[in-house]
Amino acid sequence: MTYFVTGATGFIGRHLVSNLLKRKGTVHVLVRKGSQKKLDALVDRMGWDRKRIVAVMGDLAKPNLGLNADKVSELKGKIKHFFHLAAIYDLAADAASQVTANVEGTRNAVHLAEAINAGCVHYASSIAVAGLYSGTFREDMFDEAEDLIHPYFRTKHDAEKVLREECKRPYRIYRPGMVVGHSQTGEIDKIDGPYYFFTALKKLRELMPPWMPMIGIEGGRVNLVPVDFVADAMDHIAHKPGLNGGCFHLTDPDPRRIGEVLNLFARVGHAPEMTMRLDARMFSFVPFAVRATLANLPPVKRFSTMLLRDLGIPKEVMGLITYPTRFDSRETERALKGSGIKVPALDSYAWRLWDYWERHLDPAMFVDHSLKGKVKGKVVMITGGSSGIGKAAALKVAAAGATTIIVARGEEELFATRDEIIAAGGNCHAYTCDLADMASCDALVEKVVAAHGGVDILVNNAGRSIRRSIELSYDRFHDFERTMQLN
Repeated sequence: MTYFVTGATGFIGRHLVSNLLKRKGTVHVLVRKGSQKKLDALVDRMGWDRKRIVAVMGDLAKPNLGLNADKVSELKGKIKHFFHLAAIYDLAADAASQVTANVEGTRNAVHLAEAINAGCVHYASSIAVAGLYSGTFREDMFDEAEDLIHPYFRTKHDAEKVLREECKRPYRIYRPGMVVGHSQTGEIDKIDGPYYFFTALKKLRELMPPWMPMIGIEGGRVNLVPVDFVADAMDHIAHKPGLNGGCFHLTDPDPRRIGEVLNLFARVGHAPEMTMRLDARMFSFVPFAVRATLANLPPVKRFSTMLLRDLGIPKEVMGLITYPTRFDSRETERALKGSGIKVPALDSYAWRLWDYWERHLDPAMFVDHSLKGKVKGKVVMITGGSSGIGKAAALKVAAAGATTIIVARGEEELFATRDEIIAAGGNCHAYTCDLADMASCDALVEKVVAAHGGVDILVNNAGRSIRRSIELSYDRFHDFERTMQLN
């Protein structure tokens, strides 16, 4: 038996190929030009039999996946199962790239499958084809999809439509839920789905004791499935006779609400749990126009954008908090009956997902905490930067790659420091300003914003001290006034 697989180096694909290699036959793997080393490394890591893996150079965006006529002729009539898994699985990806990979890529795969007379085309779709359908979406439903407002939803729906309308070979469709790590190892290759909230849970753990009661959201139901279940189910159904033309939801028949899922991960991550969870729909009585107006107020937008950025949560993910769709999977359950393949309870492997994330994917592990990592490429302003601590700081941040702005009242020392930094290879700009004079400060801000677009880091170093005891300053009251104004 011979297989052809696109997306074999992807997360689901590599586990599917491992399953296919447990059977007899050769597995042809579509590989982009220049990615042979990546495939070789994967073969070694997964322990695949090199003699049974055949790399086929191609391109998802080209007709017949970039295979020339000779290669098409060579494969004709030899491929029993054609698996198309290659796609962009990313809510944050731009629309154009998703159309190219998801829609046009599927069309090119379908045409190649026809050209080589593939026995059956197995297409990895997604529950995203349902859009934001309100209610239970069955496996025999497609056109009933609602609110395909996100490019990922739209392109996955359009891609499945291409298969349904243009594929002249027998086919089977698989719609996995939200795929998480392996239930036995916790392994996953990127942050996605519930993982986006792990950083927030970790920050809560650092700020609060685990017994501290928290208020959170209930949210809609989120359908999580481990990658090993998806690969096992796809492999089993693909080889079961009499199922051509079928569509199979590889989903959890009993999905949990988002609030429950977050609490479960909070528990295994030793973070405080949400003892009171509010249904986000309770705010639906507020007119949409009012909610939209409030959300688009500049201060609100700035704060929410900053918060989501710091937590590493794409704004697209927040829009799915009240996800309204449930998925019926009776056809899948019927096809898997007697195989022993079923969705494991999230409680049984959630700790493995958290552990793998914390050991391998936690963004905090990859932050460069050196001075260079913090300031390189940023605009750093240092007041009182012509001497003392200010000058020393300016020399260091400039050497670390920052665009350094130094501010002081006296020109001579200020420009001498600027020249010293530039001579040492730094990028430095100097501005004179009397920081005790608000008009002078306003003029400085105007100049800096016009020249540099703003400041990333402000070091407010300038200050004044009274170099004599208070007892000797009774006749110099302006010393007190200036110190208060400046400091």
